[in-house]
Amino acid sequence: MRMRTFLVVNPRSGNGDTGRRWPDILSTACSTMGDVASAFTESPLHAAQLTAKALADGYQCIVAVGGDGTLNEVVNGFFQVPGGPPSGATLAIIPRGTGGDFRRTFGWSTSLRSACARIRAGQTRPLDVGRVSFLDAEGKAQHRYFVNVVSFGVSGQVDREVNRASKGLGGKATFFLASVKAMWRFRDQRVRLRADGGQWEELSITTVAVANCQYFGGGMRVAPTAHPGDGQFDVTVWSGYTLKDFALQSRHIYDGTHVELAGTRTFRARTLEAESDEEVLLDVDGEQPGRLPVKVELLPSALRLQG
Repeated sequence: MRMRTFLVVNPRSGNGDTGRRWPDILSTACSTMGDVASAFTESPLHAAQLTAKALADGYQCIVAVGGDGTLNEVVNGFFQVPGGPPSGATLAIIPRGTGGDFRRTFGWSTSLRSACARIRAGQTRPLDVGRVSFLDAEGKAQHRYFVNVVSFGVSGQVDREVNRASKGLGGKATFFLASVKAMWRFRDQRVRLRADGGQWEELSITTVAVANCQYFGGGMRVAPTAHPGDGQFDVTVWSGYTLKDFALQSRHIYDGTHVELAGTRTFRARTLEAESDEEVLLDVDGEQPGRLPVKVELLPSALRLQG
């Protein structure tokens, strides 16, 4: 029996290409998966609302059609359903965004037909989910769920630059240029960290990444051994990275061999807490929703990923 499928579509994803190509996308989806329902997002966090309503209406497979930001909102929609994600419901993705970091861990291409075929096949796998608690721009306590990477430090500054820029150059170039602009002004920040309820440690950081998957920042392989179903986060701490280091070491950052460099430290944890006396900006799946203090917690196998 075929699952009832609902597409949550961000028409602005891919620098507006999703909206322009929507008739072709819908035609391909229907020819591959059968009849599907769909709705366009109209404002920030609207994808979460659409997801929660679709699940409440009995749809069993929710497909994020967009980038990592759209996927993040759809994930949050699963947790807006009273009682939590419905049993048997699955998450899927048709990648249409600029960065495409989540899909890279699975080796998925941007091919529309390949994505629809994966969803049509119906194979699922457990997906760990992270829950991050933080302060928003107004200093109010908030929380959000994520499936890719939460980070803080210069990465939060990079998000600001990306969101201000046109994304017409594509994901890797957009994030690379934003990283250069952010690091030109950035200096390491003092933070206090605690993993799994242990002792607090004070250190200077360029970026701390709490990774469920392997990539962030438009293709940087920040956590090369992360697996989104192993019940642990891979934590990467970059310290002392400057614009010069970023330029000279960019190959290592993109292929994952940066973990061998002196400025990189890695460990695994199920929870991570961080605080600072400075304004340290947060990055959640490519969005910049707030700042430290922060607590990141792992919810093992909280969702089923289809594809």
